[in-house]
Order: sequence, then structure tokens, then C-alpha cells
Amino acid sequence: MDTKIKSVKLNNVLLKDPYFVNAFSKEVDYLLSIDDDRMLAGFRENAGLDMKGATRYDGWEALLIGGHTFGHYMTALVQAYESKTSTGEEKEKLLSKLYTITNGLKECQDAVNTGFIFAGKIIDKDNIEKQFDNVEELKGEIFTEAWVPWYTLHKIIEGLVSLSKISDEKLSKLAITIVDRLGDWVYKRVSSWDEETHKKIFVIEYGGMNDCMYDVYKITGKKEHLEAAHAFDEEALFEKVMASKSGENVLENVHANTTIPKYLGAINRYLVTGDKKYFDYVEKFWNYVMEDHTYITGGNSEWEHFRKDRMLDAVRTNCNCETCNVYNFLKLTKTLFMITGDVKYADAYDNAFTNQILSSQNPKTGMTTYFQPMSSGYFKTYSTRYTKFWCCTGSGMENFSKLGDSFYYTYDDGVVINQYVAMNFKALDTEFEVEADLLNDENIKITLKDDYSGKLYLRLPSWLGGKAEIKVDNKEISFKECGLNGNDKGYALLEGSFAKGVTITVNLPMKVKAYSLPDSDNTLAFKYGPFVLSACLGSKDMEEGLTGVDVTIPQQKVFEKKYIPSESEEVKVLATDVKSFAGNISEYFAKESGGEYPTFVLKGTDSNLTYMPHFAQHKERYGIYLKFIG
Repeated sequence: MDTKIKSVKLNNVLLKDPYFVNAFSKEVDYLLSIDDDRMLAGFRENAGLDMKGATRYDGWEALLIGGHTFGHYMTALVQAYESKTSTGEEKEKLLSKLYTITNGLKECQDAVNTGFIFAGKIIDKDNIEKQFDNVEELKGEIFTEAWVPWYTLHKIIEGLVSLSKISDEKLSKLAITIVDRLGDWVYKRVSSWDEETHKKIFVIEYGGMNDCMYDVYKITGKKEHLEAAHAFDEEALFEKVMASKSGENVLENVHANTTIPKYLGAINRYLVTGDKKYFDYVEKFWNYVMEDHTYITGGNSEWEHFRKDRMLDAVRTNCNCETCNVYNFLKLTKTLFMITGDVKYADAYDNAFTNQILSSQNPKTGMTTYFQPMSSGYFKTYSTRYTKFWCCTGSGMENFSKLGDSFYYTYDDGVVINQYVAMNFKALDTEFEVEADLLNDENIKITLKDDYSGKLYLRLPSWLGGKAEIKVDNKEISFKECGLNGNDKGYALLEGSFAKGVTITVNLPMKVKAYSLPDSDNTLAFKYGPFVLSACLGSKDMEEGLTGVDVTIPQQKVFEKKYIPSESEEVKVLATDVKSFAGNISEYFAKESGGEYPTFVLKGTDSNLTYMPHFAQHKERYGIYLKFIG
């Protein structure tokens, strides 16, 4: 099934916004610094090949989950290579690395000669599939028996799927050859399961094996690959969530990032087969997560798990909003937008991208977060270049090598602009230049670099603080509000013939708005337009600790008296009652310019709080949610 709405590809998007340019540059630098022989070391060892003097990288790559980063790395290399923003020299180096690692995989696959390739630490040299055997026996001790081998294989397959779409034809064909054989191995394995074994597979995290096998089927057309994908569709989960109501807590203590990829597989099954019930499953799940489990940033979960429905304040800790989880949820959101055209998905994508993904990278080092605390008084912590290799390190590689891939779309005979960031992009043979700096200017300027005849759909965001205004060559025009794909709202429609050089100016009024949590009316967070604001709480005692398997987290929360007299999350409202304060919050914020980013000084309380855009908070403790009392 094809969607009417299609995303503009990376090779037609040029980043111009300084923050985005830096983020992409830091990511490319990181990708180019990685030693490919070390990335291949586990695959070569498992295949019985010479490791060429290399050893596995440390951290997770040296454990049973080794190789999971490889798939993300491969996808990130492809994305960076395809991006219009990468330089000619960078493209040459990126392509060289892709040939190195892909030829390396092919050598390993040929040596094993079953189609199987894997890099997890070896348990049994005489049985390199031992982790998969252990999963089938419900043996899941992560250091000695099995650490999510199907999850790891999913990442490898998706890396190969990404590579199959690269513009370099020779490399694409090589990737298809490898992933076809690997898909055959998957089919052979799953077709041997009896009903009891099949149920055991669903107990241990298997990533999006259904999702990636539907992708493989799209490439090969083999019915065996389609059947293998079906084997990972967890119908009992889909039906359970579908039949649930808010408050029944069907997702309580369910691993969030285990679950979302299963629904990526469900939506892919709908696209492949047209079976609408799988779309219905996904739509119900998406709404459920958004309404009952999502914070203002667009992130969800606590220590990787969903908690009770609509109990968000109660589970704000130093381990909320896993980056991998948001990465996967945004993939789901983008797909739903392309199928439905519903602007709510575009709004959700904008929010989570801006306030979770963009804020997950340290702009100085290029390293990324695992968690982002929703409990105030903590700070962000980041991966290291070569010693951690968390799951979120891998998804981070992808996040910042594909900047701009979900901002612009085509729809029938029109062009859709969903997000307003300084970029040039080309769609329907027309180049558009977007000049935007929303933190400092509510006006977005769109210049046509070519003649254009057709429709232009400009998203009217849910965060608007007033009525949007549009000018063409400085002359204000009236516009029709419409929707995409049968929807009735969310976009300003401009239609006609536009000559090269025409400028369209879009004014999107912005103001600060307050948002509470379902289980606490007086626990408030604030947004200025699309930007979540977080309070600056100083840098005292920023000590790091560890959780899980070597995951860095902020050790303790600190509230300095000079910022909040209560030395806690409690802020006393002096100006009025809390309800009126929240309802008229824009009156209590003073926007100040002059620094790298504008700041927002909060008045009318007993505290000395200055807020800044959360994505730019990297050096100190912060507070997104605070408890305002009368």
C-alpha cells in the first residue's frame, strides 16, 4: 500500500539553522571517528575469521548484546551520506566506510554459510546461535545466557534495509544479497517453532523483528519473509490494548521500548497487506500513550517502563523519557501522519522532536542522553564516544544524521511544510528556502527559488498563541484553513502560480502557556510556542551515578535556596491564586534577549527562576515541572 503523503528525502534537504548544522556536524565527526574493524570484530570472531588485530569496543558492545550498535551505525552512515548537508569529502569517507563494513558482513556471512550473522559475545564457540537457543528455553540472564538477541538482530537487519535504499547501486545490491540470506535464516528458525516455543519468544525483548521482516519482504517479495514477519506479530498484546479503557492500566510496568517497535511492525503489516485491523491497533495504542503516558516534552516512560495510566507526576524521577523510546515513537508518529494526514501527528512529531530528540544531544561533544529526568533538580548525562554504546547511543547516531527528513512532504499536487526551521528543500521540482528563528522572531520567510504552480500547505501548529497571518511579497492575504487526506483543519492552503523569487511570510504568534499533569493540577510546566522551557537551577554538586548496565544518570537532585527558597520543587505564588496564575501565565513571564538564546524570567512567585529552552539546557540542573502552591 502506498501513502498519498510522501516525505521529502534527505538528499533534497539542506540544513541552515546553526544549531542543526552543528548537531549534524558533530554526528558526522563521531561516525567518521569509529574504527570499522572494531565494529566488525564480534562478527568476525563469531564467524571464525581473522579479527585483523582489532578487539570489540568496550561497554555494551563487549557483551551479549554486542552488534546492536552496528545496525544503527550502518543506518546513520547511509543517512549522513545521502544528506545534502554533508560535504563531498565527507560523502567520500562515509561511502568508503559503508563498503568496508558491508564487505566485512558479507565475508562473515559467507564463512558461516547459513545466512546467519551476529556479533554478540560468544557463549559457545561450537554453537554461535546459542543465545537464540537460550531464548527458546526462557533462559534470559543477560550476562551469561541471552541479552535480547532478536532485538540485536533487528538492528542489524534494519541497517541492511537502510543500505538497500542507498543511491550507490553496487552497495545497494550487496545489502540486498546479505539481507535476503539473513531473512531466509530468520524464516528457517521461526518456522521450526511449536506453539509453546512461539509464546516463549514474546517474553524476552525482540525489538521490531516483525517490522524489519516486513521491510525485508518489501525488498525480496518472498512469502517466507512475510510469514517470518507474521511470526513476530503479538496478537494477544494488540487485542488486549485494543479492548482496554483508560484507567485499566493494561500497560502498567510494561517495557515501553519493547512495546513500541511491536506496533511499528503492526503498522508495517497494514502497509504491506492492507489489513485495517492492524492500523486500528496502532491508532488505539498511539492515542493511549499520548493521552495517558506522555509528558510535555513528548517523551514517556519511567526507567524504560510505562506506569499506571495518567499517573505521571507520581513517577517523575531521574530516569524518565528514554531516548530510544522517543526515537521509535516518532517513527510510528511519522508513519501515521503519512497514512492519515491528521495534523495531530504533525503536532506530536514537532513537539517530541524539538523537546526530546533535539535536546538529547550535547552540542559541544555530540554525545547523547539515555534518560531525561522529569523530576526537577537533576541534569542531563551523556554517553561517551567509545566506552558505553548504549541502545540510545545507537539511536542517537540515527537521530542526528537524519535531521530534516520528516519536516517536508508532498501530497497529490502540493507541498507540505510541517516544521519551521531554517533549511532549503526541494519538492515537486521546486526549491524552497525557509528562513526561520522562532525563538527570536515569529515571522517565517519562505522564498521560492523556482517557479511553482500548485498547492502549498503550511501547518498551523497547535501551539499558536493567536491568529496566523500570511503575506505574499509583503501583501497580506486571506487563506483557507484545510486538512490533508480528508481532514478538515490544521493547514493554511495557498494555491496558484508563484514566480521564482516570490516570498511568503508566515506570522505565527507565540506566547507562554502552562501545562499541568493529570494527577496533579498544580504541577506546572511551560512552553513558549513549540519550545518547552526549563528553569535554570545551577550547577552545584553535579555528581553522576550509574543504573542498569553502566548507564550514567544524575546521582542526586539539588535545589539551591537562591533559586527556590523551599529548597524543593515547591514554588509559592504571590501574585494571585495558582489557577489564575496558570491561566494567565504569559503575564508573569518576561522574555529577555541578549544571550545565545532568549531567557524567560518568571515573576509573581517567591523564587528566583529564569527559564530557557529545554533543548539548550546542557550545563546545569534544570526544572521542567515544579509544584506551584498558594
